[in-house]
Amino acid sequence: MQNPSAPAIILASSSQYRRGLLDRFLDEYETVSPDIDERNSLNLEPEALVRHLAREKAEIVSKNARDSLIIGADQLAVLEGRVLGKPGEHQKAVEQLLAASGKSVTFLTAVCLLDPIARTRYEHIDKTTVRFRQFDRRLAESYVRHDEPYDCAGSFKLEGAGFVLFESVTTNDPTALIGLPMIWLADRLLQLGYLSP
Repeated sequence: MQNPSAPAIILASSSQYRRGLLDRFLDEYETVSPDIDERNSLNLEPEALVRHLAREKAEIVSKNARDSLIIGADQLAVLEGRVLGKPGEHQKAVEQLLAASGKSVTFLTAVCLLDPIARTRYEHIDKTTVRFRQFDRRLAESYVRHDEPYDCAGSFKLEGAGFVLFESVTTNDPTALIGLPMIWLADRLLQLGYLSP
């Protein structure tokens, strides 16, 4: 599926979830972990922030790989206008889930492609709305112990048992919720000649 004559592809991310998505259709690519400050020091709105972070990741990695196609991505979970970070530990994950119980959380997944051939940047943001069912601390605790979603924005894993917490998911691309909008990405890679039809 990958075009062997196209430039190398680098995923500017250390996310195992994004790697898992790319593994579905790319045979060869590298991963480079971008070292950036993800705090919102510019006080950007969530949509501007997620776009900024995806672009910054791609541009940092591009500095040492000018001849490669770079894929940068970032994801934010937004509850009532407030960005939910990655919980990092059990209690914080439980509290995040309890705050989302009975409410909708919007997941903004941004991707930035830097194409070395055309020297062009392509960007996209996918919006996914997850409506959480009403649940109590017992279910939240049980779920967090099961999936350990400590490195996930919003404290759940869709590819795990996260669906037990949901009432509905509204999206144009279900892979975006995992961390990379693959429908848009595959379309762009086909258009640019990185994939063979």
